[in-house]
Amino acid sequence: MIYSFKGFTPVVDPSSYVHPLAAVTGNVIIGKNVYIGPGAAIRGDWGGIIIKDGCNVQENCTIHMFPGVEVVLEEAAHVGHGAIIHGAYLKSNCMIGMNSVIMDRAVIGEGSIIGAMTFVPADMEIPDRKIAVGNPAKVIKDVTDKMLAWKSKGTALYQSLPKDMRENLVETEALTEIPKDRPSQEKLFEVWNEIKSSD
Repeated sequence: MIYSFKGFTPVVDPSSYVHPLAAVTGNVIIGKNVYIGPGAAIRGDWGGIIIKDGCNVQENCTIHMFPGVEVVLEEAAHVGHGAIIHGAYLKSNCMIGMNSVIMDRAVIGEGSIIGAMTFVPADMEIPDRKIAVGNPAKVIKDVTDKMLAWKSKGTALYQSLPKDMRENLVETEALTEIPKDRPSQEKLFEVWNEIKSSD
């Protein structure tokens, strides 16, 4: 759902996809080929939110801020299921692991990876191409070229998802038995195996 608030109406590029069960409110700008999953809450009521081209904000993520703050996700930022971004700045091609929390004024460096369930406290800066894990977050090593390539390929899958969703997602009733002509997801497995084989 898209909601206007105090004169601010979200702007969403037509190439992007916001799931009908997501809530996008107020001062939000969403660039090209962005995927916003069901259950995501992107609330630009007290400040602005800019989600640049090629980002994905997966299921049940929350993006919000304190008054007067602008949240920015630079190009190809990848926000995993259930993560919370509160008043933070995500640089390009970074990855936020599932159920992580990124707090106010934190900066996640370009190409960095934040492990699942990591807590990045307010004002912390994760340098470019670092891996951080834990509560509170601690930088443990560098992101290798191989890791960054793997991350980029995974993000590319999400960049293709908006078009796929627009063309193929249909609200329906559940079946009561498995049909004999049920389609195969073999092609998707082939793509995923190609990504894994590049490790």
